[in-house]
Amino acid sequence: MSLRSYKVVIKQLKHSLCCWKLTAKSANGLNALHLTSKEGHIKIVEELLSRGANIEAATKKGNTALHIASLAGHLNIVSLLVENKAKVNVQAQFGFTPLYMAAQEGHSEVVKYLLSNGASQGLATQDGFTPLAVALQQGNERVVSVLLEHDSKGKVKLPALHIAAKKDDMRSANLLLQNEQNDVNGETKSGFTPLHIAAHYGNINVATLLISKGADVNFRAKNNITPLHVASRWGKDKMVTLLLDNKAVIDEKTRDGLSPLHCSARSGHEMVVDTLLERGAPKSSTTKNGLTPLHMAAQGDHMDCARLLLYHKAPVDDVTVDYLTPLHVAGHCGNVKTAKLLLDRKCNPNARALNGFTPLHIACKKNRIKVVELLLKYGASIQATTESGLTPLHVASFMGHMNIVISLIQNNASPDHPTVRGETSLHLAARANQTDIIRILLRNGATVDARAREQQTPLHIAARLGNVDNVTLLLQHGANADAVTKDLYTPLHIAAKEGNEEVASVLLDHGASHGLTTKKGFTPLHIAAKYGNIKVASLLLQKGANPDVQGKNGLTPLHVATHYNHSNVAFLLLDHKASPHCTAKNGYTPLHIAAKKNQMDIATTLLEFNADPNAESKNGFTPLHLAAQEGHTDMVSLLLEHKSNVGAKAHNGLTPMHLAAQEDKVNVAEVLVKYGSEIDPQTKAGYTPLHTSCHFGQINMVRFLLEHEASVSATTKLGYTPLHQAAQQGHVQVVNLLLKNKASPNAVSNNGQTALSIAQRLGYISVVDTLAGVTEVTETIPTAEDKYKVVSPETMQETLLSDSEDEGGEDTISLERGESSSPLDTSYEGMKEFQFRHPVTDDQRRRIKSEISTAMRYPSYLQRDPDYESEMQYFRGDTLSPSSREKGTSRGDSVFGADYSTLERMDQSNSQSDVHIRSVDASTSELDFTDDFDDSMKKRESATLPFSEDFYLRKSVRAYGKEGVKIYPGSGYKSYPDKPSLSNAVSYSVEGIDLNDQFKFLPDDSVERRKASQGSSQDFMEREVMTQSFATYSQSAPDTRLSPGAPKKDMKCSSYSGSSFNTSFDPDNVAIERTPTYSGKLKWKSFLISFMVDARGGALRGRRHSGVRIIIPPRKASMPTRVTCRLITKEKLNHPLPLNEGEALASRILEMGPVGTKFLGCYLLWVNKKKPRFAYELLNTEILESE
Repeated sequence: MSLRSYKVVIKQLKHSLCCWKLTAKSANGLNALHLTSKEGHIKIVEELLSRGANIEAATKKGNTALHIASLAGHLNIVSLLVENKAKVNVQAQFGFTPLYMAAQEGHSEVVKYLLSNGASQGLATQDGFTPLAVALQQGNERVVSVLLEHDSKGKVKLPALHIAAKKDDMRSANLLLQNEQNDVNGETKSGFTPLHIAAHYGNINVATLLISKGADVNFRAKNNITPLHVASRWGKDKMVTLLLDNKAVIDEKTRDGLSPLHCSARSGHEMVVDTLLERGAPKSSTTKNGLTPLHMAAQGDHMDCARLLLYHKAPVDDVTVDYLTPLHVAGHCGNVKTAKLLLDRKCNPNARALNGFTPLHIACKKNRIKVVELLLKYGASIQATTESGLTPLHVASFMGHMNIVISLIQNNASPDHPTVRGETSLHLAARANQTDIIRILLRNGATVDARAREQQTPLHIAARLGNVDNVTLLLQHGANADAVTKDLYTPLHIAAKEGNEEVASVLLDHGASHGLTTKKGFTPLHIAAKYGNIKVASLLLQKGANPDVQGKNGLTPLHVATHYNHSNVAFLLLDHKASPHCTAKNGYTPLHIAAKKNQMDIATTLLEFNADPNAESKNGFTPLHLAAQEGHTDMVSLLLEHKSNVGAKAHNGLTPMHLAAQEDKVNVAEVLVKYGSEIDPQTKAGYTPLHTSCHFGQINMVRFLLEHEASVSATTKLGYTPLHQAAQQGHVQVVNLLLKNKASPNAVSNNGQTALSIAQRLGYISVVDTLAGVTEVTETIPTAEDKYKVVSPETMQETLLSDSEDEGGEDTISLERGESSSPLDTSYEGMKEFQFRHPVTDDQRRRIKSEISTAMRYPSYLQRDPDYESEMQYFRGDTLSPSSREKGTSRGDSVFGADYSTLERMDQSNSQSDVHIRSVDASTSELDFTDDFDDSMKKRESATLPFSEDFYLRKSVRAYGKEGVKIYPGSGYKSYPDKPSLSNAVSYSVEGIDLNDQFKFLPDDSVERRKASQGSSQDFMEREVMTQSFATYSQSAPDTRLSPGAPKKDMKCSSYSGSSFNTSFDPDNVAIERTPTYSGKLKWKSFLISFMVDARGGALRGRRHSGVRIIIPPRKASMPTRVTCRLITKEKLNHPLPLNEGEALASRILEMGPVGTKFLGCYLLWVNKKKPRFAYELLNTEILESE
């Protein structure tokens, strides 16, 4: 049609007077839409459709416009018709579809479009021809590829040649291979070739064609999987033979060590196993985890495969890297037939795997009763113990397997056999809350009060877990309700701590005494008060517990409840006649504690119960002193409203105003002044609040006092004015403020010192410059031999409350801001003036925590269970971490879905897709070593409690489970070997194909893990610059080849001076040699490092064990001290440390000397390895967390 004619037609169609009929047809039934679709006139087709032309109108042969456009190959017309709802699967005469017609004519783009819009290539003509068949007949290779690729279902579309291999379509494969662009070894995204696919489905014809066309029979796909692995895995014996005949490598291994024999043995394909063995496959080949084909057969309970392997002399007791034998595996899976076969072939029934587990232990753990009976029949030791002392009965009791427990007892298993911790099967049953097991054990003679290493009985454990049924059952069988641990904790103490009211009630009903005390004198009521367990406290009081009973240092339950701010318990105690006037050994009443900790509700109630607001501690401090020092304005107001003496003086003369001045608490001072406090009260040494605030550089408080007309001329007994104190401490701002307020710079102390002379002697240049221009008095400059004695005001010296379960006696703790131990003379003979250059700031506030805050340290063995979960692990589990997977890998990207080379779960796919084909003889046997606790752990989740922050303090190494390592100075640190992680198996499968029964490929990192856990027996330390305040140096490891006089090449020294770190100085005479060294009372045959600590502080960092650091801040050493350090093993200690449960794994101890060294404040032990948490303990105790 010419362009002019085309335009005329369009014009006529659009003209409203057009008399054409859209339904007019030719003799063959063709209408206007058919004809324009055939010719490809898109505009006319659009106009016809807009005018209502019937899109489904058919010719006499049944062809619609879509048939005609598809036959003609007009893609634009086809897409227009489909968009206008034309039916893509309509069939014309003889069954022809639009797709068939496009495929017949080779219109690949039309074919692709129709397929993407729902066209079915499964619709055949009356003669049975499909679109693919006609494309093959016509030799349209491109159309064949499109049809095949679209036929691949699943997440990932397979290439055409792979689909042909899957369908065993010789014609398609042959046609595709004629095109050089179709590589016979072409790969999917996961690296699988058509031959892999053919091998999976056992399609011999296509496989033969592919091999004849050059397919690589040893092509390694992802994880080094070859076609022979696939064929062996799916039991395709003929395919295996074909591949071997074409030089397939019979012992080829996957990335994780699986051979074709492993694959066939695990899946139970005995014909393939026999073929491979006859063709010379290595029968003892191992995976990276040490699994042999016999292990695989044992796992799947494929007795015929196991028999074939044994017939070919496969070792019956081969072990994996975790020492698992095939019998262990059969026992785990409950495969009785294979287990009997192995036992008949004389395998060792008592072989020990990881942690010492025998096959009987494993069968007991996995509840395989028939395997247990079989093993006992064949002589398995019923009293065999693991490395932690667990017998099979311990394991079965812990897991709650009643039938096995009964069977073991019937076979004379002892219920009282102890583990290395001294725990019997009854202890473990109690830990796992296994009531039925407890009943069985007790009926069969188990000792009800059996003692573990810390003297715990099963009743202690049951009380902690709050299991009333177990507690009742044990008591009914004669358990001692007042049994005590080594720290004299009774079950009632434990129930009070845990808040188990019902358990406490049962214990009391069975005669438990509420008056028994722990080793340090605390009753259950103290414990309940500490933890705020009001229901237990109420029960104890109802049963007659004394509310005023005193524990360590005279602490009563009311003291404890007040300290921990358990107001409900405090109110309960007061309601039960607890005395608000009771005092601890240091004279503190509950009101002292409430005032110090700003616990308003408790303080108000105590005052309502007539608590004395002017009660004095042994040193004369009242609650008002404590509240003022802490800056608790509301508490100060409350106390003053209740007639607290605003001018109360301690024995050393300190008033609340002095303490407010010391801490710069202006808000408190304002309240004190409002209630009539003096501005210039003096201590026994003559210090006023202005002296104190000037000494500590509290500029705000100085300004406040001056505004309230504090005397700038007041003198101490030594003749010091506030200006003297400010000059001595180098507080230039305070000096300026005092001078502005007419302080006399010419005032002279009793020993003839002016403020200027003091500043000159201590080297405070700024202060000297300020005073030099205003001071008129001159003095004789002292000689260099004269030593200036620094004077400081009195501060609060208190003996703090301590109810720590680890410490004896009272601890005198200084609640002071400065370093003074004497109000009149605080000279430090050997310390440089640097010590006083840096005033105490808010960031360096005293770190004292009342010893009651570390109170009643609960024994660790009563807080947590032993780690039986790891002790009952008899293999390392999944050794393939997620990081080793290739990014982007999905379940549909690979041939195999999981790795059973590590005895992990084989998750069977249950996909209903017609493309997901399962091998008929695929094994359905599961093996779950990774999750072997899943079945039972839910039953005993309460058996394991989270770790408490209330650590059982002692000056020794502490460590707690997975959270990391706890360390306390005086002993050192320790670390556990790294525990293997159990991660999920990685899944692989062919694109669009479920090759179900899955492999697991795991690399072996157990050797490296063991090496990492062993560590090194020595650690050489180096020093480095930590902050500008620390004088530091570094030293390399000792070298025995260096003599004392040899040059120290490896020693680098630096110190801070001014703003430079480059000033060199000689190290403090540390000879690099292995000679005996003495430090105080501690004698070391050799030390690894030492460093000096003086007024500037000091620091140390480990080199080979990076992250080990010791930091002594400035002004924390009372005199120059050489600190010596070494890492030793605990076996080398002359007097072994008392290690608690779970601490025997400590590998090293950090030993510090000299013994008896005292510091003036906190120091830091820092260990930064895998982010564990640490604690340190010295004068002040705090918990730190490393970064």
